[in-house]
Amino acid sequence: MDEAKAMSRLITAIENPYTRILGHPTGRLLLARQGYPINHRKVIDACAANGVAIELNANPLRLDIDYTWLDYCMEKEVLVSINPDAHSRAQIAYVKYGVLAARKGGLKLDSCLNAFTLAEFEKWLGRK
Repeated sequence: MDEAKAMSRLITAIENPYTRILGHPTGRLLLARQGYPINHRKVIDACAANGVAIELNANPLRLDIDYTWLDYCMEKEVLVSINPDAHSRAQIAYVKYGVLAARKGGLKLDSCLNAFTLAEFEKWLGRK
């Protein structure tokens, strides 16, 4: 997929009013498949404009969004959600790789959706 098509798909998803978290935006598989060529700044800017969080997919074969973009996410006040991408109970432990990547990228507690209290999370969802 070229950048124009990838960006069109991502922006359409981000602008959908039902989208709350954008999952692994590049679709990369480390050591197996390059991610889609995307303009990370435009994706993050669109997430900021639409109140959409970005997933840091913690599967060790993904780690997508890359930790190098976490600074820009924080600058734009885009929340990051660390998710294990678990396809089995054992894979729930993958969350540790996401936490390590987030720490490497300097993700602050108030920028991490996982650190929200239940009340804060419900407010973010628009339920309270």
